Amino acid sequence: SKGLYLLFLMAHHLIGARAAWACARSCPPGCVCTPERRCSVLCDRAGLAHVPADFPCEAAAINLDKNNIRFLSERAFGTLPSLRSLSLNHNNISFITPGAFKGLPGLTELRMAHNEYIRYLHMRTFTALRRLAKLDLADCNLFNIPDRIFVELPALQELFCFQNNFRRIPGAIRGMENLTHVYLERNRIEAVAYNSLQGLTKLKYLNLQDNRINVIHERAFQGCQKMEYLYLNDNLLGELPENSFDGLRCLKMLNLGGNFLRNISNTWFRDLVELEVLYLDRNRISYIEEGAFENLTSLVVLHLNSNNLTTLPFSVFQPVYFLGRLYLFRNPWECDCRIEWLKEWMESYRLVRDIPCASPSSVAGIDLMDVLYDRSPDGFCLDPVELNVTSYSPAPSGEPLSTTESKFNSLISKLLLQVGLSEDVANTTELFSNTTLPDGLTDGVSSGAGEHGSQVVASLPLNMIIFTAVILQSK
Repeated sequence: SKGLYLLFLMAHHLIGARAAWACARSCPPGCVCTPERRCSVLCDRAGLAHVPADFPCEAAAINLDKNNIRFLSERAFGTLPSLRSLSLNHNNISFITPGAFKGLPGLTELRMAHNEYIRYLHMRTFTALRRLAKLDLADCNLFNIPDRIFVELPALQELFCFQNNFRRIPGAIRGMENLTHVYLERNRIEAVAYNSLQGLTKLKYLNLQDNRINVIHERAFQGCQKMEYLYLNDNLLGELPENSFDGLRCLKMLNLGGNFLRNISNTWFRDLVELEVLYLDRNRISYIEEGAFENLTSLVVLHLNSNNLTTLPFSVFQPVYFLGRLYLFRNPWECDCRIEWLKEWMESYRLVRDIPCASPSSVAGIDLMDVLYDRSPDGFCLDPVELNVTSYSPAPSGEPLSTTESKFNSLISKLLLQVGLSEDVANTTELFSNTTLPDGLTDGVSSGAGEHGSQVVASLPLNMIIFTAVILQSK
């Protein structure tokens, strides 16, 4: 048995040596042929104006990237039964003769991206490529492709057509039951019709971002029940049908960011029980219906930043077992008692941060984490106050009438409390949280200033404190 094993090793070595010799024997001028990965022919950046006439019969991969090839004739590559990968990226191809890829029965990957002069493809461009699984036509200036162009590509799984000029989802993909990935971002697509994705039963990934989509028909995705990743961000969507995503029970990521959505319906996401990441950022959302997220029991990341949200009632999230990150920055938050629950959540889980308040004025600019909510004698939350610094009297004189009495009283109360006066005296004025003392008082003396501020005030004589406050009132 040892002898047989040695014979096997010798035979294997001889076959490898013969294959390496055969690969290099007929290498085209200007190219490099290497036995790595069976037989690879590297002709990239070789200054070629035409496809070389002869390739090694054993060639498994050919790279013709970044040349000046303009034309592909019929059977342009001869007969190469072992060829699996062919790359023609970054050339100047303007015309492909029908049948150009005949003679390549084993081809599984074809790359023709970044050929800006390809504006048209004949229906029989890819004839005979029955094993082709990956086709890259990105950035080729295509306006459309024939509806039956892929009819002879039953094995096609991945289609790259991003950065072209399509105004609709190519009808050629309908019924391509083995397609798993479709890249159509950065085109000019205006709608997702009810039949645009018909028959794509194995589709897992669909990228439609950065188009001009303003309409999605009802049940447009109903045939894509294996979908896991759906990108609809950076389009022109102002509204969606109630049943937009019905049936997408395998969806893990949905991106609706960068659109014009104003409200979130409680019907959109009802079937998305496996959804883990949801982008709703960079819209105009001001209202979220109660129960909108109630079925999203797998959600771990939710992006609501850069919208017009002023509040976020607890009832919106209450049914959700949400344990992940919540992004809420760049919204005009009204930090009243309606979002006190959110502050408590921030403190408990440390998964939410950067929520600056826009109102009331007493807390404007303060992060929600730093807002202090007062309580009524019954223990109910009290909203932070809305400050009005000055107003004008309706009297003919037009003299400004000071309305800083509440602010002045709050100031006296705070100062008296911090020097340790009796509770009866201190309670003669009203104390408001989250207000900063007027400019001109000792630095650091403000609500929430900490021990340093208390020590400064405590060191001042009582008459000096009252005198200072009176001076501030008179300003």
